[in-house]
Amino acid sequence: MAEVTAVCPLTGAALSNALDDVARLRIKVFHAWPYLYDGDLEYERKYLQSYRDSEKAVVVGAFDGDRLIGASTGAPLTDHSDDFAAAFEGTGLDLAEIFYCAESVLLADYRGQGVGHEFFNLRESHARKLGYKKCAFCSVQRPVDHPMRPDNYRPLDSFWRARGYEPLPGVVAQFSWKDIGEEGETAKPLQFWMRNL
Repeated sequence: MAEVTAVCPLTGAALSNALDDVARLRIKVFHAWPYLYDGDLEYERKYLQSYRDSEKAVVVGAFDGDRLIGASTGAPLTDHSDDFAAAFEGTGLDLAEIFYCAESVLLADYRGQGVGHEFFNLRESHARKLGYKKCAFCSVQRPVDHPMRPDNYRPLDSFWRARGYEPLPGVVAQFSWKDIGEEGETAKPLQFWMRNL
């Protein structure tokens, strides 16, 4: 197993400089189940621009020496309100109080060393320092009988629950990307999970 040598938060110029590496990690890691993402660098650069634009965004980087081998992103939910506001309609939740923990991507050779917990620890700490009351993220929902679902797939629900997150009933966003083997983008349901900080 390869060794993770450091996990640390990146903001400002360091965040901006890391985003192309984050894009490459997203393309590689999200190619696998359950995302089945057929991505490209141009799409990624557009998607990740919101982290450059947000003064409150964070990228938590996992490194093997100088090489970024994992990353986890976060930003105020209001920075993503165009994508997700509809999912929260009728909940009574104040989006301005919620910090959004977006993706966590880690190369397979580096898993099992506690990096997933550190990704959450550092994003939640960042959110608390900024005064946020809640953290939320969303997970893609795929049919249990999907033909590309691996036999040995284990959902991360128990990991998320152990960290204090619970699914928000009925709070499901729709987000589009191109799946492996598809001609174009299709909408996927994403279930929101949340915890109080």
